[in-house]
Amino acid sequence: MSRAHSRYRSPSLSTPREGAVEKRLIRRFLDGLPEHRLEDVVFRLMRDYGEEAATRRKRMALVGLRGAGKTTLGSSLAAELGKLFVELDHEIEREAGVSLSEIFLLYGQAGYRRIERRCLERLIGSQAEMVMSVGGGIVSEPETYNLLLQHCFTIWIKASPDEHMARVVAQGDLRPMQGHTEAMADLKRILDSREPLYRKADITIDTAGEDPRQSLSKLRQAVLA
Repeated sequence: MSRAHSRYRSPSLSTPREGAVEKRLIRRFLDGLPEHRLEDVVFRLMRDYGEEAATRRKRMALVGLRGAGKTTLGSSLAAELGKLFVELDHEIEREAGVSLSEIFLLYGQAGYRRIERRCLERLIGSQAEMVMSVGGGIVSEPETYNLLLQHCFTIWIKASPDEHMARVVAQGDLRPMQGHTEAMADLKRILDSREPLYRKADITIDTAGEDPRQSLSKLRQAVLA
């Protein structure tokens, strides 16, 4: 090959493949991160570069402990927006053909979580628009919670421990009152441990001291902003 010819090599032979340098830099950056930071970085990458934000906003998911008001607010919001309202726990019961308590008796916690994940995947794949309430413990399953965060616009419905307890009792469940002091301590402990996970939601709606009408107004403004 002549010198003149060798001077004019194809760019594809003399330059790195497009994006290769950036990918190496990203890998080097991730390799240098301490283990406890990896989850947060992966979450931010999914949030910022995953499914388009406009697409995610069409699927709204309310997270939070039982008694936060997810069903009341979610169903009211869905009615106002003309969207389907879905309770993930009801979908789990429908798929299993038994109640939640029976699912735990028959299949245990691990079995419940498998069905929960399967139902969530189905809903995301079949519903382009919806308002959904999910169980408070979903945040404790990293893969399932990340799936929710990646494909849905998530809202943490927050309330004080006293309000959580009062609303559960108002729903007809008097079991917490049988050991109120111990139950309240457990509730506070759960809230404390899950708060960093709930804070990963896109927005937080604090319902403390508010009636449903006030909280719905706040929620409506937040999701339509």
